[in-house]
Amino acid sequence: MTAGHGHGHGQGHPLGARDADDVTVDPRLLSWLWPVVVALGVGVVIAMAVLWPLGGDAVDDPLLLDADPVAADVVDDRLLTCDTGAGDCRWIEFVMTDGPYDGESGSLELPADSTVREGDAILLTVFETEAGRLVFDFYDFQRSNALWILAALFAVAVIALGRWRGVGALAGLAVSLFVIVVFALPAILDGSDAVLIAVVAAAAIAYVALFLAHGIHPSTAIALLATLASLVITVILAQLFVGLTNLTGLTDDSSLLLIGLGEGVDARGILLAGIVIGSLGVLDDVTVTQVSAVWQLKSVQPDLTTRELASRATRIGRDHISSTVNTLFLAYAGTALPLLLLFTSAQQSVGSVLTRELVAVEIVRTLVGSIGLVASVPIATWLAAAAVSGPTTAGASAEDSAE
Repeated sequence: MTAGHGHGHGQGHPLGARDADDVTVDPRLLSWLWPVVVALGVGVVIAMAVLWPLGGDAVDDPLLLDADPVAADVVDDRLLTCDTGAGDCRWIEFVMTDGPYDGESGSLELPADSTVREGDAILLTVFETEAGRLVFDFYDFQRSNALWILAALFAVAVIALGRWRGVGALAGLAVSLFVIVVFALPAILDGSDAVLIAVVAAAAIAYVALFLAHGIHPSTAIALLATLASLVITVILAQLFVGLTNLTGLTDDSSLLLIGLGEGVDARGILLAGIVIGSLGVLDDVTVTQVSAVWQLKSVQPDLTTRELASRATRIGRDHISSTVNTLFLAYAGTALPLLLLFTSAQQSVGSVLTRELVAVEIVRTLVGSIGLVASVPIATWLAAAAVSGPTTAGASAEDSAE
């Protein structure tokens, strides 16, 4: 990489538009920027290798959670008298379309108000008795086709707008899913510290997602460092206030089920891990925006000082933060609407509702994440402003041409 310029052959484009590639990067910053990024990256890889789940012997599955449901098509539904003789039930007839029972038919009794109808594609759990009789139970509706269509539309939209960057963003999304499913979840179930696993996983995701989406460029490295610094602040605040508010993490059926099955996981650790990983997506959004703003401002007005650059970019950050914080609150309010309606119908006071763990968990999650976001603005802005100095290469090229 050329020390005097922010780009070179074979490198990806920065966070802003293509012309922002002409911004000069301070060679003194480059002398430590890439060594720090590489060193931290090596540390993340080593941490993942040390913490990688080794797996173990298969354990009993009392809830049959690992039994794959069988797909079936409903060919008929009708209201008939229940087997018990009390009231009506909805009887459905179906034909199984996969698994060892492909092509076989069967019937199932469901409550009268069931929404299963003729023509629906459903999933069944199938049990075989000692006498060889098959017993069926409704598991869920089939949704894979609709979800694949939606995923394809999403990919097309991202690539149509982002082009190669869109492809990089989708690749980063795939890697994020891989890190969480293949590394983080099994490692937590293996007994590793959930918060440590979440921090390592989040750092790995940040590295891959940012560099895949935005290229190997100083601006990307600066956004990465700002993201990691803000993530550390978020982790510290999360541990502090989860402790101060005495949150247990036992707020839903899934957490209670894990504890009941003796998986050996720490419910509070899982809560903290969720806050860390959930904060990452918004943090890198803010840091990328701030670094891009600084790059664009410097490209348009190369004579701006570090202080002027930081001041103007911070104004952009204020607008971004104000809307993002509101987005976080509304996202929670929308998700928790049934719960809030339940508390309201019970005529509980606002104070009583807000201090219940079910709601307090989300308040801590939202406020801690928001403080991390606020901190990310000055970190990313000042680091980026300090990185760019001198005239743009575009201006230098114009002067050379005039000569």
